[in-house]
Amino acid sequence: MRIGIYGGTFNPVHHGHLILARQALEEFKLDQLVFVPAAESPFKIQNHSAPAGDRLAMLRLAIAGEDRFSVDAIEIERGGVSYSIDTVKMFRNRDPGAELFFLVGEDNADRLTEWHRFEELKKLVYFVVLSRSEDFQSPEYPVVQRRIEISSTEIRNRVANQESITYLVPESVKHYIEQHQLYQGERVSALRS
Repeated sequence: MRIGIYGGTFNPVHHGHLILARQALEEFKLDQLVFVPAAESPFKIQNHSAPAGDRLAMLRLAIAGEDRFSVDAIEIERGGVSYSIDTVKMFRNRDPGAELFFLVGEDNADRLTEWHRFEELKKLVYFVVLSRSEDFQSPEYPVVQRRIEISSTEIRNRVANQESITYLVPESVKHYIEQHQLYQGERVSALRS
């Protein structure tokens, strides 16, 4: 069994996340790809994050009907700052024989060695970098690459400015954001996430 673990804040999940997840699933012949939304990222402490329950609900809506995609609320249920080593150990305990592929965004690739208990973590998983740019290269890890200029920050900005997010997120996620009035009144910079 080959399992991809795709962690992140997913604030909100968008088509860039989904396209790269599908590409990783195919390129690495994964049997399952599991999205693991962080309760709280140690690198993205921010006050403009949607509540964990909303981010989880949007992920579930976004992957509805995808047989090989699933969502695991393990980090949200655990609460607090989410460390990848704890999550990976829980996956390893559940399925000791599985090959685990840990998918990280290119913004995290250069900081992997700073991650909590990194030396232990790298013995348990194969890291795969997801890149939304054309020129990103990693000397250490395989890269799934596709130029996609969509970011969660851009989506939050557009919502705050009452601009359309049609085609940037799945329609079900767009409706959820509207119904729950998420990201209202925020003014955030144009950083990628």
